[in-house]
Amino acid sequence: MIDIDYLNFLENILTDNRKERFLEVLANRTKHFTVVVEDVFQMHNTSAVMRSCEVFGIQELNVIEQRYGKKIDKEIAMGAQKWVDINQFDSVSNCISTLKNKGYQIIATTPHENDCLLEDFDISKPSALFFGTERDGLSPEILEKADGFLKIPMVGFTESLNISVSAAIIIQDLTNRLRRSEIDWKLSDDEILEKRLAWAKNSIKDIKRIEARYYEL
Repeated sequence: MIDIDYLNFLENILTDNRKERFLEVLANRTKHFTVVVEDVFQMHNTSAVMRSCEVFGIQELNVIEQRYGKKIDKEIAMGAQKWVDINQFDSVSNCISTLKNKGYQIIATTPHENDCLLEDFDISKPSALFFGTERDGLSPEILEKADGFLKIPMVGFTESLNISVSAAIIIQDLTNRLRRSEIDWKLSDDEILEKRLAWAKNSIKDIKRIEARYYEL
């Protein structure tokens, strides 16, 4: 449960414009879709995907780090790491089981011939959108366990796009369609309160000292 008094205490430190902006952004946030990147070798691509999640309203990004050590490229992310929740997993199986337990269907993004085209994808079900490595695409384990497949229609000679470009196109299309639909895609009241608290803390530079002062009152 969120300590409302503590939230109010922190938000009183913020400007009215910042608090209003939080509410505006949260009104467009969703967990109906979540994004997963698997063992992306070039870290700037993961950071760019995170930035796309933030810009288009996806609240959670899941990162599978089975092979490569990672750190967020702050220059590419442009502060997005402050506003998007990052869930890290050390294996594909752990990530898939966690997301399935949350009610997501597993959707693998691939350029294969028989995959569902982006424009035909059913947005009604909560979906975890998996994106693979620059070198090899998604692992066989994900392809085997996927509930469905999704691809971007392309008419040129090139068979695939950079992962960050693919993610941006897919996220923008699906979230735009979602907001025009009658699907219950928004965050719950409790989730909004949680984000208000987290974002308030992320916005206050000397948060540890401020917290200590609050608990001394």
